[in-house]
Amino acid sequence: MGGVKVPIVHVYMWSGVSKEAKERIVKGITKVFEELGIPSHAVEVVIHEVPKENWGIGGELASEKFKEVKPP
Repeated sequence: MGGVKVPIVHVYMWSGVSKEAKERIVKGITKVFEELGIPSHAVEVVIHEVPKENWGIGGELASEKFKEVKPP
């Protein structure tokens, strides 16, 4: 992009989030940068989906600690 600095935002989240929710996440993050004066075409968002059994919180697997939590 010819010397233009582009923000790249990495979002780590549990697997299973709907396409619609991902679209809202990408649009929302992009909007924050637009409000800072950065054009939307320069904003990149990468969503990394991690299975709950590969995510630990407080010494427990998220798959156990949050087994009742369903992604949007």
